[in-house]
Amino acid sequence: MASRRRPPARRTARPRSAGAPRPEAPAARRPAVRGASRQAERSARSGTRPGARPRSAAALRAYGATVLAAESAAIGRVTLGEPFARAVEWILGCTGRVVVTGMGKPGFVAQKISATLASTGTSSYFVHPAEAAHGDLGRISRDDVIIALSNSGETEEILRLLPALRKIGARIVAVTNDEKNALARGSDLTVAIGNVEEACPMGLAPTASTAVLLAVGDALAMTVLENRPFTRESYALLHPGGKLGRGLMKVGELMRQGEACPRVSESAPLSAAVAVMTETPGRPGATGVHDAEGRLTGIFTDGDLRRLVEHGLTDFTRPVSSAMGRHPRTIRPEDLAVDAAKIMRAARIDQVPVVDAGGRMVGLLDVQDLLAARIT
Repeated sequence: MASRRRPPARRTARPRSAGAPRPEAPAARRPAVRGASRQAERSARSGTRPGARPRSAAALRAYGATVLAAESAAIGRVTLGEPFARAVEWILGCTGRVVVTGMGKPGFVAQKISATLASTGTSSYFVHPAEAAHGDLGRISRDDVIIALSNSGETEEILRLLPALRKIGARIVAVTNDEKNALARGSDLTVAIGNVEEACPMGLAPTASTAVLLAVGDALAMTVLENRPFTRESYALLHPGGKLGRGLMKVGELMRQGEACPRVSESAPLSAAVAVMTETPGRPGATGVHDAEGRLTGIFTDGDLRRLVEHGLTDFTRPVSSAMGRHPRTIRPEDLAVDAAKIMRAARIDQVPVVDAGGRMVGLLDVQDLLAARIT
């Protein structure tokens, strides 16, 4: 008897419990998002938010100009009154150091103001108010002048220092928006900058206020500089690595002198001149030639020696005066090194003798000395 096949059992969907996640659709049935991804990628590259309308370069420049205008207008509204003049007098009369402090963005401004003061002859350093409360107050003495920057005048880290600063005895100058805030009340002098409206579109980020603080700090530093003995040479002394410092260097600072300055008498034989050029420290390619009174009468160089050999004039027993260059170009120790470099370039020479007021050779400037000092 033939057996009957059972029909395949029907699969019934199991009831899904409430809150259970719906099974994810196969990848082939997912909606395409490739276009959206490309749009997000383009937005990331252009710096705009997805869905935001692109802005023109003219609009961006125009908004940037409003920030500059807001900051310059804020600086222009500042009035420097009698407290500003007193603050300058306090700095000029300070027998200690000018300590500048500030928190957050004004803290960065404070560091710049302190650096400007220090580079223009006023001993100054920056103290972080939070670090000051943990021991750096020990850097401050009663002979110091404190300049505290805070637009609001309510910066907690600075206010916390005021009682200790008063006990130390240092004078405190507040640079803040008015004379009524907590910082102003706790200071000895207040330079008020007025109520400054920030250039930030939200009116929050310190922008115009920090520009004003920086401008007032520069005004203090430059007014102090104008009223103290501080020359361009003094500035160069504090900036030896800068272009201005190099430009104000004197020949006397670079020239070879003492044992490094080659000299022979005009009656000495050529062999003595060659020996001096070879044995002098640094082996300069020249030697000065002087008379019996020590006055410079000529110079003998490597070039002179090569020309003698080229023409077969190799009698090294004859006096150097017969082969030296007469009436050489000379410079003085107080001349600027940049001017000496111009002379050497124009004359196409590598060495130039340095003489004093009496015409006696006191040094030799070599082109290598200028290159080492980055003066060209």
